[in-house]
Amino acid sequence: MDEKSLISAVKNGSESAFKEIYNAYWQRVFLFASLYITDKDEVRDIVQDVFVKLWESRSFLREEENFKGYLFIITRNHVFNKSRSAHFNYDFYRQTIDNALEHSYRIEDELEAEDLEKQINRLIEEMPSQRRRVFILSRKQYKSYKEIAAVLNISEKTVERHINEAIKYIKTNLQLLSFFIFFRLF
Repeated sequence: MDEKSLISAVKNGSESAFKEIYNAYWQRVFLFASLYITDKDEVRDIVQDVFVKLWESRSFLREEENFKGYLFIITRNHVFNKSRSAHFNYDFYRQTIDNALEHSYRIEDELEAEDLEKQINRLIEEMPSQRRRVFILSRKQYKSYKEIAAVLNISEKTVERHINEAIKYIKTNLQLLSFFIFFRLF
């Protein structure tokens, strides 16, 4: 089924269509949330919350709207709600994203989730080799800091430092990309 048909089926209560939507998008939601939340359990909770919210609000889905943008908004809200309690720089990100979203889903039209994933992968490839290995083991192979430390024969603190630096690098570069796209819209 194409995306519009799936959305229509979900809107009408189809659990199998919802499962297809989930299977198609859970990794993107996980990856986006992982950029802001480092605890994998919290990220998994966010993914679950996002899809529960999607199911609960299925009657509001519109086949003609940008589904990826809608999913992005739900994920963003859950990330910020989780992050607020962790003293995250909530106001800056909220204001930036709200300003971008105020002008509809045009950012999503410009930079589909697949393009975002390509950009993130490009940024990962640009990282120093050790940092890249640590990040991939953590975010793509879902290994714990302890497991990564054992595999690479480094300390858990070194793993933590690499992850923090990798996330900081990706966030900074994605913010620059977001600002570029945002200003290009005008």
